[in-house]
Amino acid sequence: MTSRKSEKVKKVSRSRVILSQVLACLALDFLLIGLGMSISFVTMVLPEVMDAKEGLSIDQTQASWFGSMAFLFQPLGSIFSGPLLDYFGRKKALLLVNIPHLVAWLLMYFAWNVPSLFVGNALLGLGTGIMEAPSVTYVGEVTDPSLRGCLTTLTNGFTFIGIFIAYLLGTVLPWKQAALVSLTVPLATMALVLLVPETPIWLLSKGRQKEALLSLCRLRGWAEPEDVKKEFEELLQYNEHVTQCVICVKEGNGDFEGCDHLNCGIVKRIVLKFKHTFFVKETIRPFTLVMAYFFFHSLSGLQSLRPNMINFCKALGMKYDSKTIVVVVGAVFIPMNLISATIVKMIGKRKLVIGSLLATALSSLSIGIYARIKLPSTVFSYEPSTFPEPNEILPVVLFMALVCFTSLGIPWILLSEVFPFKSRGMATGLAAAFNYLIVFVITKTNYNLESSFHISGTFALYGILTIIGTVYIYLFLPETENKTLAEIETYYKGDQKIFADDFLINALIKKRDVNFESNKPMLVS
Repeated sequence: MTSRKSEKVKKVSRSRVILSQVLACLALDFLLIGLGMSISFVTMVLPEVMDAKEGLSIDQTQASWFGSMAFLFQPLGSIFSGPLLDYFGRKKALLLVNIPHLVAWLLMYFAWNVPSLFVGNALLGLGTGIMEAPSVTYVGEVTDPSLRGCLTTLTNGFTFIGIFIAYLLGTVLPWKQAALVSLTVPLATMALVLLVPETPIWLLSKGRQKEALLSLCRLRGWAEPEDVKKEFEELLQYNEHVTQCVICVKEGNGDFEGCDHLNCGIVKRIVLKFKHTFFVKETIRPFTLVMAYFFFHSLSGLQSLRPNMINFCKALGMKYDSKTIVVVVGAVFIPMNLISATIVKMIGKRKLVIGSLLATALSSLSIGIYARIKLPSTVFSYEPSTFPEPNEILPVVLFMALVCFTSLGIPWILLSEVFPFKSRGMATGLAAAFNYLIVFVITKTNYNLESSFHISGTFALYGILTIIGTVYIYLFLPETENKTLAEIETYYKGDQKIFADDFLINALIKKRDVNFESNKPMLVS
């Protein structure tokens, strides 16, 4: 009888499994399009309003602040995104985070003076910061391990589509009309969110076991409960583990029902959560690695000049129209993301991270060397009167190399999978907040560095520091491709010092252990 029943259960095809998870990420895809548009829109606005002869106009100092204003407010949004994610759930969070962008695009369209322009850009940054935790967490929790790396890479690629759309709109429309068109993206996102499922692990954490099973069935190709029984049991075990009070576990108290640690005041509860879920090995270890990667990835050169990219292209004397080059930059991001998704499946995340980071460092150094040889010391990318004649092709090649290798980087993809469930919302939000603080500092100081050290010295500094970062990442970043979230958590929770599994590192560790053994004092019996 049992064998006949099992025969009736049809195995769900792989194509249906993939389709169900791709459709689940559809609302997230639109959310990330909006995110990409918000972080790139300033690139098209800045050259139009800087020292403009009519309409809104800002000076050089205001321009450096306007270009980095969004990054200053993004950390504030990121701090709120974690609690928003944990309290409302992943699905509702994907809906609510669109509200700041709705207001921001309207304000940018109706901007009547410089303060309103700054407030609109600040709201774009605030909204972007709030989006980060839901966007990187949702895709990590709805996909299975074999698809997570590829789908996360492709999903994050919609950010690049948003960047391209922003650059294209800024080229074919006045920037105010472009802002009005951009308003349609958060509206479409909010409509699509209504069609996607909540993540099974969050539903389990709230005790909604039946809904979690239905969600998992939908995410695994509209399967029957029997088809996902093994995975659901694993999720139940994982949920039982992560919902236990960590303080009671440490104290050896097996009675978790009605725990006093969960019923204390909100301030004490926040302090306890930070102490026992954030400042623990399984969270702080990946947090340190991810923040190091964010820092060196942002420092590689492209991020610092993004707001002033059009003028930077002119300052290098590029032969072609700068706005056209910027649109091409946005377009290049898209196929490079597809290449990144393919490479992840072939060689894993670790080699991709190291290779792309080293290549961006060499590209930055090359731009610095070119600027040193070819550009007069008077050239300043924030001063149009100093720009050389636009007749050079080599800087176009060097700049596009920097764009290509930077777009291969995957810091947000790592962020979606390395944190344990208990601290995922909080750690993801904090990581995004610190990242935007880093980007703000790097973007804001680009003006000061270039005024002091010229383009050549600035990019030489970026390149050297990124090479140092590549060495650090090489030594300590592990491979997480094809690993479940529970396996990744267990890895970081281990007592041993974390080193990557690499033939050179393994040889160095082996040599160190041999030297240690040989230097041990011998015991004389």
